[in-house]
Amino acid sequence: MLIGQLSKQTDLPAETLRFWEKQKLLSPLINDHNGYRDYSEQDCEQVYFIQRAKAVGFSLSEIRDLLALRVNAENYSCFDVKAIALKKLQTIEQKMAALEKMQKALKSITDICCGGQEPATECTILNSLNKFKATL
Repeated sequence: MLIGQLSKQTDLPAETLRFWEKQKLLSPLINDHNGYRDYSEQDCEQVYFIQRAKAVGFSLSEIRDLLALRVNAENYSCFDVKAIALKKLQTIEQKMAALEKMQKALKSITDICCGGQEPATECTILNSLNKFKATL
């Protein structure tokens, strides 16, 4: 199928598919006669795999690693795959903890602000940020 057909079938812009191709996530055959990309059903399945992996938070680089494991699954164990997933889970948990700290700090400085018509020179948020140690 041509890129337009794959785009329609997967509900993705052709530009995304071309980008993924440049990122070595897709490898369609190139027609010798007209130079068009020829996508197979396997490519379509790979696009769905990429979409699902992105939906759970994997980066394109991590997806490339997962695809390498998927293509050569007989040479790897579940341990190898789980290691990538656990590393991603740990990264997400660290980001969530950092976001929680930011939320608490921001709530703290917004709670003390009166939000009134006083000049911004007296704003407790600006004053807090002027003194705030970046410990996030």
